[in-house]
Amino acid sequence: MSDSTASTAAAQVRRVSALSSYIALMKPKQTALLLATGAGAYILTAAPSVDWTRLTLGVIALGLSVSGCTVLNMVLDRDIDAMMGRTSNRPLPAGDINVRVATVLGMVISVSGVAVAAMISPLFWAVIGCGFFFDLVIYTMWLKRRTPLSILFGGISGGMPALAGRVLALGRVDAVGLLLAAGVVLWIPSHILTLAMRYEGEYGEAGVPVWPRVYGADITRRTIAAATFLAAVALMLAGVLEGIAPLALGLLGVLGVAICTLAVLGMLRPSEKVNWMLFKSASVYMLGAFLCLVFGAVL
Repeated sequence: MSDSTASTAAAQVRRVSALSSYIALMKPKQTALLLATGAGAYILTAAPSVDWTRLTLGVIALGLSVSGCTVLNMVLDRDIDAMMGRTSNRPLPAGDINVRVATVLGMVISVSGVAVAAMISPLFWAVIGCGFFFDLVIYTMWLKRRTPLSILFGGISGGMPALAGRVLALGRVDAVGLLLAAGVVLWIPSHILTLAMRYEGEYGEAGVPVWPRVYGADITRRTIAAATFLAAVALMLAGVLEGIAPLALGLLGVLGVAICTLAVLGMLRPSEKVNWMLFKSASVYMLGAFLCLVFGAVL
């Protein structure tokens, strides 16, 4: 291989590595799941008359807002991430991306998303803006390092994409929209608290108060089980009120029973294996639940 060829190959590797670092800043899996709840809520509401242009613009606005907020969260939490083994290899603590560059990127993406949302609908903009405010300001900047109750307020931001999707299609906030949002908010403990239990020691070393460290493992497991049950009930009620197809409603119920069973098992027979299974299954449940709602609306 010639020197020029080797140099070109090395430059290409560096570009790919840089791109992957920027993508990692936006937590693509988490962002994709939130976008799925937003798009799913829209299709559930609008089907069978889906305005694909409106949906596309809404997903773009939501995607930019969520991604930008995530980047800014990564900037603010870079010192915590550097102290935890699980997160120390993230782009900012690892030094792969300059902090100033990441800050500008997050601000540009966020402003772009909020601007697109404002052009679509004032209420849609307000819901997305509410989610952005609760996630970045209330949760990350104010409460995360002060109290384990931060999850209650930060969780609100997780439910806003689903509510935004409903608002985008319906033009107002209604009971089904609130149930969809509540389903996501109540699902969050099965995602966040299970992670906190697995990495309780690392969170302690980083100075972040988490439920199992402050309230104990037993209360944390009960909280997870209760919240998971209420999340399943909220999404089932949303499906019933929206009148989705019986087959889809039945599948939604099966998913709910499965995730609740795992949560109860984690409470009655706690083990690290069950806890981690619940963490892994939580995202699958949420994606599956919204797929059931979507297919139930279009069948």
